[in-house]
Amino acid sequence: MLKPAEETYKIVIPRKSQNGLSKRKKFMGQWQLQTMIWPAIILLIIFNIIPLFGLIVAFQDYSPIDGFIDSPFVGLDNFKAFLTDPAFFHSLGNTLGISIMKLIIGFPLEIILAILINELRMGRFKKTTQTISYLPHFMSWVILGGMLITWLSSSGFVNSFLMSLHLIKHPIQFLAIPGLYWWLAAFSDIWKEVGWGTILYLAAMSGIDPALYEAAKVDGASKFRQIWHITLPGIRGIVTLMFVLRISSLIGSNLDQALVLQNPSNLTNSQVIDSFVYFMAMKQGDFSYATAVGILGSIVSIIMLLIANFLTRKFNDTTIF
Repeated sequence: MLKPAEETYKIVIPRKSQNGLSKRKKFMGQWQLQTMIWPAIILLIIFNIIPLFGLIVAFQDYSPIDGFIDSPFVGLDNFKAFLTDPAFFHSLGNTLGISIMKLIIGFPLEIILAILINELRMGRFKKTTQTISYLPHFMSWVILGGMLITWLSSSGFVNSFLMSLHLIKHPIQFLAIPGLYWWLAAFSDIWKEVGWGTILYLAAMSGIDPALYEAAKVDGASKFRQIWHITLPGIRGIVTLMFVLRISSLIGSNLDQALVLQNPSNLTNSQVIDSFVYFMAMKQGDFSYATAVGILGSIVSIIMLLIANFLTRKFNDTTIF
């Protein structure tokens, strides 16, 4: 006589063993893919993990002649040095000022431009607009900086245009006026990157169900209402992601831009953290001091990333991790 189903005996494999077997089986079934990723992992270890050993320089009075091993250990002296250095805090203020201007002006412009491009219905015109907006991103700051220096010179077209409209009587040396540098740095960076920044938003918009727009049209919703109630909520996740990443990069300014547009006249407002580190390491040879500043910048960026992620999760119920 057969035993009831509840009384039958089963060999039960512990869940931990099942997980181990399934992972091993999945790995062996994907060994070709696993093999393909190993070169990337090796390169990551060589160029990203091993160089972290160089952070020890921040705690030494490093000399290239003595090397890592023989350079004397000084503890936190390098950190104390830049925390009492007025030049460091001056460059920090410039960095935050320029980065916040880029965030406040550039971040909304990326979303607005993406919405405008998404609403275009003429395919060829839409592609042309996207290409034109992307183009500056692929140019180096050496090229774009040279263009800006030429345009903003006393004989450049900006001064010529303003004088033709009788808005100014004499040419303005834009890059020689420290008070204008923040604006020039912010708007030139936005000009270069705003088109490229629309890519993720456009990709997110393409995933929104067209039936939602059709239903909104039937209900009599205007185009603005459709954008406000359908498009923006549909890209809320990617907007949150980009906002958190932008907040975390406030300390990191564009070194190439600073080095190209920087000159002795605007140095007081153009010296940012990255250019300050470059100056201390490459021109003064103080590698320990520069490394300590870089470490602090990385720590602050991580803290700002965590704070931005916490705030978006608390007020927007969306998080990236």
